[in-house]
Amino acid sequence: MKNVRKILAALIALIIVFSLSACQRKKAPDNPTIRISTTTSVNDSGLLGKLQPEFEKKTGYKLEIQSAGTGAAIQKAKDGNADLILVHAKASEEEFIKEGYGVKRLPFMYNYFVIVGPKSDPAKIADSKDAAEAFDKIRTAKQPFISRGDNSGTHKAELKIWKDNTPDPAAEEWYVSAGKGMGECLTMAKEKNAYCLTDKATFLAMKEKGDLEIVLDKGEDMKNTYSLIKCNPDKLKGLNTEGADAFIEWMLSDEASALIEKYGVEEYGQPLFFLIEDSQK
Repeated sequence: MKNVRKILAALIALIIVFSLSACQRKKAPDNPTIRISTTTSVNDSGLLGKLQPEFEKKTGYKLEIQSAGTGAAIQKAKDGNADLILVHAKASEEEFIKEGYGVKRLPFMYNYFVIVGPKSDPAKIADSKDAAEAFDKIRTAKQPFISRGDNSGTHKAELKIWKDNTPDPAAEEWYVSAGKGMGECLTMAKEKNAYCLTDKATFLAMKEKGDLEIVLDKGEDMKNTYSLIKCNPDKLKGLNTEGADAFIEWMLSDEASALIEKYGVEEYGQPLFFLIEDSQK
């Protein structure tokens, strides 16, 4: 009789465990794949790679991440190949919404652009008050400069700093328009002992820096803001709008915010991204 009672107790315990597990499991999404078109800096820095498994485990969705310069990332969305975008070029983002492709711009985090270059700093830009002054010194010294040249958010930020005086790569040999992603441009800068404008996160995440170091990291013209924008289902067909909403809601949650705030601290001794306090959560 004792054995029977033990067996019954064990069976009841198993039933309770399975019942609790069933209650805790969330209903699987009808469309589990969310297509995100994002900028290379968010991907190359490793941030999305850190956030992705946490989001997927929490929600049951699967992220399909496409990484390119901001211009190309936005174009993918216009072509109907993304459910939302995560980019960093305000003017382009506002145009995307104005044309009806996006629903709402949600700025939620930022980091800083920096100018990296040889440790010897041949153009003597380290004491510049901002990036514009540093660019003028690089031009005067005719020191090699690697430009993204790819219509990315970083490239647009560079052009904004040059204003109406952007160098002509065909006429000025020191200025190289690479037409490549951030990681590849940093590799070129390392090989050519050149200066380069980059987001700080991607540079710190770069494994082989060679003689490159951050030469200038100050100035109001160096702030780099990232936004989430859901694609408009009234303009584009076949969107996973429910999934896009779920990802945006999670990215603005306390859980994701805590992960973003801590990202980079353990490895680099400093956070790589900062939250915008008044973003919607």
